[in-house]
Amino acid sequence: MFGISFSELLLVGLVALLVLGPERLPGAARTAGLWIGRLKRSFNAIKTEVEREIGADDIRRQLHNEHILQMEQEAKRILNPLTPPAQPPATAPTSATAAPAATPEQPDQPQPPRAP
Repeated sequence: MFGISFSELLLVGLVALLVLGPERLPGAARTAGLWIGRLKRSFNAIKTEVEREIGADDIRRQLHNEHILQMEQEAKRILNPLTPPAQPPATAPTSATAAPAATPEQPDQPQPPRAP
């Protein structure tokens, strides 16, 4: 975990035995173990909380982006009301069923009277 070798652990144990003595060493080791366990649980709880918050932030960001896209589409629809929605192209009639092309009439100009 921290790169501590067995020989270093043995040295720390020997110094603790000399400083604390054989009577108090087991109690000190038990207390140290309890504190280390508490620290590990605290770090794991913090890690879990951070991961959960990061996940919640991602979901919140995704929902916000979807909301912005919906607002943008609605704004485009409001600003361009004359633009018809996209329609599939109509198929051209085949030559056998095609009607002859009619000349465009101009209803604005009066037609000359026809002779009987």
